[in-house]
Amino acid sequence: MNEEQFIEYCLSYPGVYKDYPFDETWTVMRHKGNKKSFALIFQRHGHLCVNLKCDPLKADFLRTLYTDVQPGYHMNKEHWNTVNLEGEIPLEEIQDMVEHSYHLTQPKIRKKKSQD
Repeated sequence: MNEEQFIEYCLSYPGVYKDYPFDETWTVMRHKGNKKSFALIFQRHGHLCVNLKCDPLKADFLRTLYTDVQPGYHMNKEHWNTVNLEGEIPLEEIQDMVEHSYHLTQPKIRKKKSQD
């Protein structure tokens, strides 16, 4: 999956837009509702990488399972992973990681107060 395909995949989720808050070298995928990032796409050491938010226990498991998953580059190492998109990780696993990050960062659904 190249960068353009990865961005298109992220944009397939509802309420998502791409942003360039740093410069054109980092593409950030955000939720429209709360502007939180769920995927930060960049080049590192000549490889296409993405930072994805992850539950800490799952993050540790994925780092153990795949050498192409490392603690988040320039992010909170407990809650973010950096994933080498050009590595040996199956596409389905990468898609699951994106979905997990998307759900962890999506806007909370507010319950309306009932009026008596």
